[in-house]
Amino acid sequence: MQKTQGYAAHNHTSPLAPFNFERRDPLPNDVQIEILFCGVCHSDIHQVRNEWGNSTFPMVPGHEIVGKVTQIGSEVTQFKVGDSVGVGCMVDSCGVCPECHDHLEQYCNNAEFTYNFPDKHSGGTNYGGYSKQIVVNQNFVLQVSDKLDLAATAPLLCAGITTYSPLRHWNIGKGDKVGVVGLGGLGHMGIKFAHAFGAHVVLFTTSPSKIDDAKRLGADEVVISKNPEEMAQHLASFDFILNTVAAPHNLDAFTALLKRDGTLCLVGVPDQPHPSPSVGNLIFKRRSIAGSLIGGIKETQEMLDFCAEHNITSDVEIIPIQTINEAYERVLKSDVKYRFVIDLASL
Repeated sequence: MQKTQGYAAHNHTSPLAPFNFERRDPLPNDVQIEILFCGVCHSDIHQVRNEWGNSTFPMVPGHEIVGKVTQIGSEVTQFKVGDSVGVGCMVDSCGVCPECHDHLEQYCNNAEFTYNFPDKHSGGTNYGGYSKQIVVNQNFVLQVSDKLDLAATAPLLCAGITTYSPLRHWNIGKGDKVGVVGLGGLGHMGIKFAHAFGAHVVLFTTSPSKIDDAKRLGADEVVISKNPEEMAQHLASFDFILNTVAAPHNLDAFTALLKRDGTLCLVGVPDQPHPSPSVGNLIFKRRSIAGSLIGGIKETQEMLDFCAEHNITSDVEIIPIQTINEAYERVLKSDVKYRFVIDLASL
């Protein structure tokens, strides 16, 4: 075992604070990574504050990890010391179920997540990326192109793949009209990807102050969702709407904007259920409400390669880890454009 340092929450009401703990020595198929940057995901806050009811403490959050390989196990063939790499929300899966065979490890019933999850090697709990280093099975490590800025790449490991995956699954491309609900860490990546795929992109926001930024990011139009007249202009016109909002709200306003056979896809996870949608709104146009998680490892690598080819990264604000508690409060106030990233050199 190797001693390392991070920041942890010790219960659901405590601030994050310095924490010393141990990582395993690399096993034959493991890659040891010096963490350089880690994104701050809204789900980190949900987990730290036990808003989903499944938290284990002490907890070191963080699943948007980029860094450099410092050591490899004897059977590692995919990486070498010095490589730029990433680690997202998963660090293992069963490898034998239909989901794993289809490269959809995120839906494996035995997927092992990066933090707040039992560590099958130690019998303890996995600790995440708010730390100096991590050890991960090579099959769950991603190559990061030297073309990409590492700090701005970190959020791609969750916010990026969470929006890329459903857009790919529903085959979004040229000629499609796509809505993105919410302009935050997820929403700004949804706009960038939908625009890069050639869709006509419309942002839905409650904040008129976000109009200019949305268009800078690639939105063709912006609709103020609190304005009934603006919403009515888009009735039954969307092929696909990506809803990134992580707070409960009425979905009917958006399902009414879908064409026949259109889909409203939820990727934000609120701590309380959305109000029940109107069944009539769905059945009379054969509309669907769906959900999507992150992508599998193969698709996440595809996304990173696409980003390198098209010069796509997240808009980030880099912070020292000592300000993480203030950053959490700013996330809750939507006071970030559009993702905090921790510089682990500060630890």
